[in-house]
Amino acid sequence: MAHSALYQVPFAMYVNSDSSLPRSMFEGYHVPFHDKLWASGLSLELKNANSGPRSRSIVCMSVQQASKSRVAVSPFSLEDAKEPPMHVYKNKAPYTATIVSVERLVGPNAPGETCHIVIDHGGNVPYWEGQSYGVIPPGENPKKPGSPQNVRLYSIASTRYGDSFDGKTASLCVRRAVYYDSETGLEDPSKQGVCSNFLCNSKPGDKILVTGPSGKIMLLPEDNPNGTHIMVATGTGVAPYRGYLRRMFMESVPTYKFGGLAWLFLGVANTDSLLYDDEFSKYLQDYPDNFRYDRALSREQKNRKGGKMYVQDKIEEYSDEIFKLLDGGAHIYFCGLKGMMPGIQDTLKRVAEQKGESWEEKLSQLKKNKQWHVEVY
Repeated sequence: MAHSALYQVPFAMYVNSDSSLPRSMFEGYHVPFHDKLWASGLSLELKNANSGPRSRSIVCMSVQQASKSRVAVSPFSLEDAKEPPMHVYKNKAPYTATIVSVERLVGPNAPGETCHIVIDHGGNVPYWEGQSYGVIPPGENPKKPGSPQNVRLYSIASTRYGDSFDGKTASLCVRRAVYYDSETGLEDPSKQGVCSNFLCNSKPGDKILVTGPSGKIMLLPEDNPNGTHIMVATGTGVAPYRGYLRRMFMESVPTYKFGGLAWLFLGVANTDSLLYDDEFSKYLQDYPDNFRYDRALSREQKNRKGGKMYVQDKIEEYSDEIFKLLDGGAHIYFCGLKGMMPGIQDTLKRVAEQKGESWEEKLSQLKKNKQWHVEVY
């Protein structure tokens, strides 16, 4: 599935003496993360770039040699702050950012539309992984004539360095909210989420009013770089985890070298609904000792009882291991629709009772130890 993420690796390049070549071509080569050659680890052969009178030959090093190369990020001053930035821009005085790109993340058979949206904030609205931006859509608040629209919060789906790795962008993962006719049960295109519709319809260059950043509950604890992080998401709830995982496995951050275990559980409707699956699959390939990835596809998979496979069913499947990890100090995160939590809580309670434990006491201890992180909407 296409998205805007780029993976930057060094390449040796030999070209003719055409002086019109931009200097940047000698400084690195950007490979789309979903590129088939990159994903397969095949060596690049001699390529002839036939482009008319400027035809040239380029020789590249083996992609497999560079498969675990990490992306250089800047500025490192973003690592200096001891506390996360909070409410740099408020609702009454938002920052005017610019849309860089909007790309559909899901396939044709996914229910609904989800987009990856990159926003240029010029380095003026810094944030940490796990925080949220507020977005104020254009127009008048229908409930308060003469007033702007209410702010909507979105989890940031990139690291503090953004998708361009220079600290000047932030990415959002947005599902277009739709409403259904109460009589027919069919989607009513005339009724869509005001903000999600605005964001998914945006074009490069469009302006966007941003507030924040906000939120501390989903911040990635980095005091123990060898810790265990269990991440549970439904749909766009995967957004903060994309930021965590890029920081752990994609970026070269001198002050953060992850050597622990990251375990992602993602629940979506079907294969076409998977978000950032190419990125996560690449981490699984390159870091099998540090990353685990389990998908629950409710319309394609069956649970042990023959019913639809939901994310809580996957959790129950690995419950013994999850409980041991939690007892050992693992952090567990939940992000997505609030409707995900009752089923997950019931599953964890049932598993605890089967082990002769009190889930209420265990949950209380997890919260006390700050191992339990929940952000639902």
